[in-house]
Amino acid sequence: MSRIGRQPIAIPAGVQVTLGDDNAVLVKGPRGEMGRSFPSIIRLERDGEQLVVSRGSEETAAKALHGLSRTLLSNMVTGVTTGFTKTLEVQGVGYRAQLQGANLQLALGFSHPVHVTPPEGISFTLEGPRIHVQGIDKEMVGQVAANIRKLRPPEPYKGKGVRYLGERVRRKAGKTGKVGK
Repeated sequence: MSRIGRQPIAIPAGVQVTLGDDNAVLVKGPRGEMGRSFPSIIRLERDGEQLVVSRGSEETAAKALHGLSRTLLSNMVTGVTTGFTKTLEVQGVGYRAQLQGANLQLALGFSHPVHVTPPEGISFTLEGPRIHVQGIDKEMVGQVAANIRKLRPPEPYKGKGVRYLGERVRRKAGKTGKVGK
């Protein structure tokens, strides 16, 4: 049995969970609402102030989806209560980030500034050279942060670029001059 899948999900106060037909789940909370449908091989049940995820059979597909479904449902509950944040750092001489309304403008050493428009449900905040990507959908927050990092990933010689907060970049030694002649 899946260790993650068999753990119940606690429903905090102020969160409404609606289990619909075809394993459709709607979660409403103080930060917004999210909906998702789960495969029919997974069973979702409400037990008081907890959600229990179980599988209908012992097939390999059901085992593979058990822990995943529980984690996705848990992320929905966490997202509507506290939300998710990914933090990026901009490092390099002349590299900077600015907010223009809700949009993000980045100077990353190109001949032109790069504009990033957030998708619905995502917001940006700046704190010096750090960019905070915030939202209620963990998957979308991670994808937007990865897309921003992909604009100028950190290079291994000087470490310039956009990196996740706390990301370690392996540095390489540069060229050495000719020795002896």
